[in-house]
Amino acid sequence: MFPTDRKYTRDHEWAKRENGRVRIGITAFAAERLSDIVFVELPNVGAEVRAGQAFGAIESVKAASDLYAPVSGRVVEVNQAVVDGPETINQDPHGAAWMVVIEMSAPDEWEQLLDAEAYGALVGAEQT
Repeated sequence: MFPTDRKYTRDHEWAKRENGRVRIGITAFAAERLSDIVFVELPNVGAEVRAGQAFGAIESVKAASDLYAPVSGRVVEVNQAVVDGPETINQDPHGAAWMVVIEMSAPDEWEQLLDAEAYGALVGAEQT
C-alpha cells in the first residue's frame, strides 16, 4: 500500500533518501484525509528545518494543517509546481507532489522514522 523505498512520520509525511539528501512529501493517506488541497506554503531554499518542527502549511477544503520535517537540515530544493498547483498533491502524493529536498544535518534521525510496514500499521490503527 505504501512505497517501501522511503520512510514515514507519525504526522503522515514520507521521506525518501537520495544521495545524502531527503525528498519529502505527504502520504496518500494524508492527502485523502485532507480531501481537495487548495493551498500549500513551503520554505525558501536555504531555510533550516528541524525534525518534528513545522516547515510549512497545507490547506484543503476541509482543514488546514502544518507540515512537519522528518529530519533536520537545510532546504536545498522546493517544488514550485506544487505551490502553483496544489491539486497535484491529491493526484500523485508519492511522486510528482514531493515538496522539498533537505540536506540532512543529523543522519541518525533517519533511523527514527517508520518503515512502510510500521506506517501501514499506524494508518490501520487510525482507521479503526
